[in-house]
Amino acid sequence: MTGEEDFQKILENGISFGRGGERRDPNAGKVKTKAKKKQYITGAHGSGSARQKAKYREQRANRKHR
Repeated sequence: MTGEEDFQKILENGISFGRGGERRDPNAGKVKTKAKKKQYITGAHGSGSARQKAKYREQRANRKHR
């Protein structure tokens, strides 16, 4: 009778090969950063170094338009 029970279990749950239950986080191992957010790019959040970097970015962008 175990054959019929196994067959019924397979019908209900399907067959899984390998890592059936594991789900991996797609962002695992990545560094979360705020560097690309608009306030940080424009220097609007109050940090002096961010304002300085924003100034350099603006100068670099304006070089192309001379």
